[in-house]
Amino acid sequence: MFKVQEMRELIRLIDKSTINEFSYEKDDSKIKIKKTATGTTQVETPVVEVAPTIPAAAIAKAEPKKEKEVPADSVEDDAGIEEIVSPMVGTFYQKPSPESDPYVAVGDKVNDETIVCIVEAMKLFNEIEAELNGEIVEILVNDGDLVEYGQPLFKVKTK
Repeated sequence: MFKVQEMRELIRLIDKSTINEFSYEKDDSKIKIKKTATGTTQVETPVVEVAPTIPAAAIAKAEPKKEKEVPADSVEDDAGIEEIVSPMVGTFYQKPSPESDPYVAVGDKVNDETIVCIVEAMKLFNEIEAELNGEIVEILVNDGDLVEYGQPLFKVKTK
């Protein structure tokens, strides 16, 4: 049976691709995703033996989030701006625990060993280091967002 998080990730990847129809089988479960002409995604999950129902709320939550629009004047000049990217696919967390303060905020100085976030992958919490020196000028993802390998997480002014 597919987990909701797996379905969300599949829907998000298909929406961002040029693929119009996708089918996938895992154990006794099968998922079929189709893009319509209007850009919406339909999900069908017939199951061979026992057909568990997926609540409509879970499918609605699986729809991809709208990308944040960044004002053009938020970063004046891209010269000297570098990005800290995700080294893996997983869930982005800005803080070590829900009660804690974020690792970094806009305006914070970082060095190559500064921990800037956690990316959870397969129930392992991986601390991500800045690996460069500078000042955080923009945080590009929200706490709890799914991130991909190589996806920019932060913009850092290095000069």
